[in-house]
Amino acid sequence: MIADDADRVPLVEPDAEGVAPDLRRQVQEDRLRELVDRLLAGGGLQARRLVDAGVASGADVSLDALERLPMVTKRDLWDHYPHGLRLAPIEDVVCVHGSSGTGGRPTLVPYTAHDVDIWARVMARALGGSGATRQSLVHNAYGYGLFTGGLGVHHGGMRLGATVLPMSGGMTERQIRMLVDLRPDILTCTPSYAIFLGEAMRAGGLAVDSLRAGVFGAEPWTNEMRGQIERLLGLRALDIYGLSEIIGPGVACESLDSGGMLNVAEDHFYVEAVDADGHAVPDGKPGELVFTTLTKTGMPLLRYRSGDVAVLAGPVPGAPRTLRRMSKLLGRTDDMLVVRGVNVFPTEIEAVLLTDERVSPHYLVVEDRRDAARPELRVAVEALAAVDEERLAADLHAALRERLGIGCVVRVLAQGSVPRTEVGKARRFARWTGGEAPLAGLD
Repeated sequence: MIADDADRVPLVEPDAEGVAPDLRRQVQEDRLRELVDRLLAGGGLQARRLVDAGVASGADVSLDALERLPMVTKRDLWDHYPHGLRLAPIEDVVCVHGSSGTGGRPTLVPYTAHDVDIWARVMARALGGSGATRQSLVHNAYGYGLFTGGLGVHHGGMRLGATVLPMSGGMTERQIRMLVDLRPDILTCTPSYAIFLGEAMRAGGLAVDSLRAGVFGAEPWTNEMRGQIERLLGLRALDIYGLSEIIGPGVACESLDSGGMLNVAEDHFYVEAVDADGHAVPDGKPGELVFTTLTKTGMPLLRYRSGDVAVLAGPVPGAPRTLRRMSKLLGRTDDMLVVRGVNVFPTEIEAVLLTDERVSPHYLVVEDRRDAARPELRVAVEALAAVDEERLAADLHAALRERLGIGCVVRVLAQGSVPRTEVGKARRFARWTGGEAPLAGLD
């Protein structure tokens, strides 16, 4: 894809976003060596692994030989709970954020003031890429708290000089009142909540024509859902990606001129894509994303396996942004289903469902393993209007078989059957091993 002048938006940090790739690579390599020196000096798990790999100083490493360096996983963070792999002294930590973990324990991440500044900068770039300016009003409906979404947008909007409305999640009636009265031009929230807002406004006979773009993330979503959101809200729907372990939202973000992929803030977060054995995969081939935090100081990570699966690519030819790009998430290494020998990512199912204009964006995929010898995929959907339910179920069954290579049990349910959420991530997957069905009507 060649960049279209009509879609181009100014760079927030031209020296970082628009620099020649070979010059950026030299900066990345210098930062990598500084990172390794800091890790070795700080001791701990990552330092021990570097020494075991034969690394005595940053001078021993290079981007070309990155693959020989050890990796870090979420299990390493859980094993070192609650402080994780903190490198900075406690007096330098200014805040702690986190994400879900096991046994009720979150994955906690310490941030220094330097880290928060980096976060604000990359988030300012992300919002700027959506067309936000100092004149913008950003309606921020991501949750505030331990979760990084709300505060990440808040830091970035303030750094950009925009006005941020800190709505947080939930309170839909109040959200709609603010949208109607204040007329923001940028909306930030999860994609599932964007649909919830759009449907609530439509049901109330309300519309907001001021929104120009939305920056939606915190959960995987497909281009088919993008179309649903854009039709409901009348804006450009853009994807944002991040994870608390690396910085939070802002690790990568789609811009109006990025050709449907997300620009990676690779001057701060060096990205690789690897196969199951940890070997690099070429651009254009799905792989697990591995990140190195080149500039963080609170809990810097060398080659962190994210578990997220995507495709990497170079910049859009001719575009002012020269950053490498990643696709929308294709799934996670730990949410891939293996059903009767076939690998299935839930996002593949969503892509089929939302291509059909009769299907609403509210659905539930159920892995039915009540009979371990005969596992089934069951898919519950809601129709947007009165339809021939048997015909819709048959059409979706055929389309899913064509896409996935296996048959699925499809059930068309009444509107409102699939639970909605105003706060947090939408629940779109369940596992059924016995007892009551996760949703009425699945049998």
